[in-house]
Amino acid sequence: MSKVLVVDDSLTDRKVISTYLQELGLTVLNAQSAEEAMETINQHHPNLIVLDVVMGGKSGFEMCRQLKADQTTQTIPVILCSSKSSEADKMWGDVVGADAYVAKPVDRGELVNKVKELITK
Repeated sequence: MSKVLVVDDSLTDRKVISTYLQELGLTVLNAQSAEEAMETINQHHPNLIVLDVVMGGKSGFEMCRQLKADQTTQTIPVILCSSKSSEADKMWGDVVGADAYVAKPVDRGELVNKVKELITK
């Protein structure tokens, strides 16, 4: 069974996204900060990461760049998920190596389709 890590400092957003993913039969891990996420990644080796952009401490952009630069995590697909949904924000997602960008509020169908696409790669 695939494991997905949801990283978001908003409890509400984590619950909504986690529910959508659990309905797909995925094991969902949660973290509320980049630092907590890195510990979870090292312990559980998720198959995919859904990552909020705007968080206290390290941003999702910074964390994605770090994950994609590290040989042990660079192949884990990352979906950036944020209320910041301008074309410039999406471009930064591409620059830091994100595999997809989903705007908040999260559209269930869009998220599910992206997750299915990236997990089967």
